[in-house]
Amino acid sequence: MITLFQHIREDIRTAFAKDPAARSVAEIIFCYPGLHAIWLHRIAHRLWRARFRFCARFIAHIARMLTGVDIHPGAKIGRRVFIDHGMGVVIGETAEVGDDVLIYQGAVLGGTSLEKKKRHPTIGPNVVIGAGAILLGPIEVGANSRVGAGSVVIDSVPPDTTVVGVPAHSTERRRRLVGALEHGKLPDPIAEAIAEVRGEVILLRERVRRLEHLAADKTKASQPS
Repeated sequence: MITLFQHIREDIRTAFAKDPAARSVAEIIFCYPGLHAIWLHRIAHRLWRARFRFCARFIAHIARMLTGVDIHPGAKIGRRVFIDHGMGVVIGETAEVGDDVLIYQGAVLGGTSLEKKKRHPTIGPNVVIGAGAILLGPIEVGANSRVGAGSVVIDSVPPDTTVVGVPAHSTERRRRLVGALEHGKLPDPIAEAIAEVRGEVILLRERVRRLEHLAADKTKASQPS
């Protein structure tokens, strides 16, 4: 079984791989609140599983005050998960986050039920969740998928899919995998639909104009000279 210290070494390598601003091991250890939140969560989660529930919640509370990241100790977090910047990230009690997931600031894995059951998202491996994205309910986000910044996801997302918008809409399946989410290059399905409708309107206007000209010509031709 992997130890906490092995997790830490793995997390440091992950930070170098996923954050081009990382310059030294010391900087990562002391100046990355997202990693601090993950490290404290691992301790809290072990206490939660051992049924030391108050101690687990208290450690999670301290972690939230120190890092701005709110992870319930019951949440399951995989290996090499990286929370970039971290402030405002919320991960609920029954959430499950797979390995190699990248989460940007302000993302929320929230619940939609008051019942004591599975009520938070399950995130597959190698998923990227953009800044300010909100994922609600016991949905599943498939492996290698991408959630655009500011999106609100209320339905499950198939693997290898990018979703954007409010509510989130899937774009065409990803033809190749990328290491990180490039927000500026994400397609906007709503804008694309509007553009398509606008093109149809332009064609219809042109057709109506031609029909009006034909009708006018026929009217002139039928009039006696």
